[in-house]
Amino acid sequence: MKSKEQLEVEIKNYDSKGYGFYKNIKGSYKFDGYILSFDHIQGDPYASPSRIRVIVNQSKAKFPSELFDEKYKKIALVNFIAKVFNDNINKNSLNRSGSGKSGMLTIDKGSQQLLDRTAIYVDENNLEARLEVGLPANGRRISGRSFIKIFFEMLPTIVRNSLYYNNIDQKKLIKQVRLSEDQNYIRSQLKKIGLISFIANGSILPRESGVSSKPLKTNVSPFESPKSLAIEINLPNKGIIKGMGIKKGITLIVGGGYHGKSTLLNAIELGVYNHTEGDGREYVITLDDAVKIRAEDGRRVEKVNVTPFINNLPGKKDTTNFSTENASGSTSQAANIIESIEIGTSLLLIDEDTSATNFMIRDERMQRLVSGDKEPITPFISRVKSLYEQFDLSTILVIGGSGDYFDVADTVIMLDEYKLIDVTNEAKDIAKEIKCNVLNKSDQLNMHCYNRKISKSTFAYDSGKAKVKTFGLNQIGYDKTNIDLNYVEQLVDESQTRTIAMIIEYIKDKELFNKSLKENVDIIYEEINYKGLESISKFKGHPGNLAMPRKYEIAAALNRFRRLKIK
Repeated sequence: MKSKEQLEVEIKNYDSKGYGFYKNIKGSYKFDGYILSFDHIQGDPYASPSRIRVIVNQSKAKFPSELFDEKYKKIALVNFIAKVFNDNINKNSLNRSGSGKSGMLTIDKGSQQLLDRTAIYVDENNLEARLEVGLPANGRRISGRSFIKIFFEMLPTIVRNSLYYNNIDQKKLIKQVRLSEDQNYIRSQLKKIGLISFIANGSILPRESGVSSKPLKTNVSPFESPKSLAIEINLPNKGIIKGMGIKKGITLIVGGGYHGKSTLLNAIELGVYNHTEGDGREYVITLDDAVKIRAEDGRRVEKVNVTPFINNLPGKKDTTNFSTENASGSTSQAANIIESIEIGTSLLLIDEDTSATNFMIRDERMQRLVSGDKEPITPFISRVKSLYEQFDLSTILVIGGSGDYFDVADTVIMLDEYKLIDVTNEAKDIAKEIKCNVLNKSDQLNMHCYNRKISKSTFAYDSGKAKVKTFGLNQIGYDKTNIDLNYVEQLVDESQTRTIAMIIEYIKDKELFNKSLKENVDIIYEEINYKGLESISKFKGHPGNLAMPRKYEIAAALNRFRRLKIK
């Protein structure tokens, strides 16, 4: 390991020389209180930025082990430090000048959802920050003066104010770790007390705008549970907290347009993640295997057993191994449900506004005109009860236009100007008074979908070496094929998407073929839990921009891969 003085001498010697001389600084250097490691050096100022690590020994960092002795605590700590580091970059960054990405310094700071991410690594020995930096240049020549300012003036200040426990807001960090502990406790208790979701009184559910995840600050009504659905939970740190408990079974969220139905469902669907302090949804906690289901016109479906919902197709087409290059809204929604069950969900979340009408319901008049033997679609209303009774699969539905669902609902919640009212009894009375001919099929459902084995031909490529790239949150490119994740609504962070892309490469490289799609996802999760998220990365240095997706989003990406071949 070299000293920082040696690095300074090297850079001064390379000043104004060709950019390629930067390759010579790869390695580790001892600074005052930390080690600076250059793991990857970009080949050009316009290329992907260089990757570096800042490593601080815990004898100097002094983060108490009780703040990261459980996985959920470590996740809270990692996200907190990453945000602090990013804030200090913004406070101390110099005016960028030079060519390409010169002077850029970034860390994967995360979002309001607390995810297992690789930007910060912590254990009892070391604390490590993993960064991307644009090594400075004038044209394509090294800018030694700017390099000295970044690494000998700016970075030491950022490190000192971010990676040393004595220099950060300790109370705020402890508060976030304790909040995460309370959130984790609620989630661990849900199934034990027969709940699928909990929303605390006082929660702020509306967002600032349709493109912002920040809470609305003006003209907002804090959440308040109907008394009939109110429960108390005694948390390890906060103590007794009150709110609405949604029980297992079939729950309807009803009300007029613009009264907050979809806002409530959106909070519930993102309740699979823990949230940071100030998000407004800190105590909105949902079973972590809940999956949002919607129609997805045009998606590809590969050998999925859709018979519970699609059968008796013209021409006697088989639906136990159904495939299509261009699914309709109803077919895609049916496939989305079966694929989620395949991976192991116990809770479906559905909004009428993003569903196919003919998949959700067929009214009595249409049933009379088009007889059952002429209609291949069995609507969800005819299956939702059986899904719960036979598979313990609960459903939360936002419904604004079909009171027929009153017949199958266990709980009905109405929103009136963002205020919640338990109208279960009224809905049941209406169902008795106004009879509907809802066909609740109670036959034993064939949901078997576990033998969908991935074929090796899935990962063939056109020419050369197949490249897997990500384009923002919702797009993955494999060779010349695009994986569209726009309708995978519980994917919340671009770093999750990068991880999914690496997982696809991992499956290809490890040749995890002749195993079911579910087995592949389970194997990868086991690998990550044992070796860490870094284990799936092909990059020899640090993968500092990865965040853990759920199994359901990994499977969703594989199922939307248009090259997917199932045996």
